[in-house]
Amino acid sequence: MQVFKIVPTVQQYDWGKLGTSSKVAVFAQSSIPDFHVDESKPYAELTSRKFWMGTHPKSPSLVSASGETLASYLSKNQSLIGKRVSQKFGTEDGNLPFLFKVLAIEKALSIQSHPDKATAEKLHVQQPDIYKDPNHKPEMALAITPFTALCGFLPLEHIATYLNKVPELAALIPQAVLDNFLRVVPTTDPNAPAAKQALRDVFSALMTAPTDIFTTRLAGLIKRFESLSVHAEEESVRELVLRLNTQFPNDIGIFCSFLLNYVNLLPGEAIFLGAGEPHAYVSGDIIECMANSDNVIRAGLTPKLRDIPNLVNTLTYAAAPASRHRVKPLPFSASLASTLYDPPIPEFSVVNTTLMPGQTEGHHAIDGPSIAIIARGKGKLQWSSGSLDVVRGEAIFVGANTAIDLFAGGEEDEKLEIYRAFVEV
Repeated sequence: MQVFKIVPTVQQYDWGKLGTSSKVAVFAQSSIPDFHVDESKPYAELTSRKFWMGTHPKSPSLVSASGETLASYLSKNQSLIGKRVSQKFGTEDGNLPFLFKVLAIEKALSIQSHPDKATAEKLHVQQPDIYKDPNHKPEMALAITPFTALCGFLPLEHIATYLNKVPELAALIPQAVLDNFLRVVPTTDPNAPAAKQALRDVFSALMTAPTDIFTTRLAGLIKRFESLSVHAEEESVRELVLRLNTQFPNDIGIFCSFLLNYVNLLPGEAIFLGAGEPHAYVSGDIIECMANSDNVIRAGLTPKLRDIPNLVNTLTYAAAPASRHRVKPLPFSASLASTLYDPPIPEFSVVNTTLMPGQTEGHHAIDGPSIAIIARGKGKLQWSSGSLDVVRGEAIFVGANTAIDLFAGGEEDEKLEIYRAFVEV
């Protein structure tokens, strides 16, 4: 089989959207046998077998026709992965280099980062029960509804403004650390070691502030924001702070609203987070793709383990506008209805195709494997030796070196929309 369906499953986290307000639940109705939506339950991730569409051993995808794991099937059919991808990433066990997800976020995810390869290997050896694999996890989030997130450190001058204008924040930073940061910012290149160290000192001091002190300061901040006593510089994050406090009362992570870029993405816009970049997804539905890993270092907005020492030690402390993290959409070959999102890593890219009823789009053969999710509508995938009828919510594996044609077959004005993650060396 060159092209075949795989069976995704869903995860119910408290941060997921409820019932059919979640893209995850809507997709699952079509793709998972005997799946029924409970309107009272949150549905967070549309993934295969337990967490994702992919081959990570913690929760591998299944081949729909046989029930065999995707990794097992690919290990016996290496041509579906492709020779060059196999050689680069070592796929003898059938493991793909990437994972593919759909997330529906109602409640913010944790303040977190992902380790680089060397750090992941070390953490996996030291704490295998927490860091369950030795791989890094660069990731891309592509909005399919309006989407908000915290991503990467703000420019240093913006952080300095908050430290000057938000007394509740400044009170959590030791005076010597605060003075040094405000002295360094105007005169130092933000990429210089002194600037990175000053930012690290501020972030570390904030995340380790004594609980009794930061909860008192947070209560004062919330009271002030609720009374609309807000400086002009604070207005852009006032609603975010109040939202996070409702979801995670008395959590130090709320103060990260003053250190990290707050971005609002429209459908079709994307951000990329490399190793060591702090972030937190706040709300919205996204397509998410990442390297084949489950490693997350958390520090706030979560009931899970907070590993603040490792987070502080592994961040890049690159302070820059949010535009640094945006992924510029590109044409996909000569295609007219397909858009490529190609982050600066070798493990994955994502292409989005949108067709009106009756339209056709061809994708050239890719020298590597791919997984596609039907996000909207219905239609047909055709290749040299076969075809598949597809509907919203179904997940499809496409083998290496397989050209496919996409046909939209829905009702009038019902678009066929497909997101396809792939790797090509």
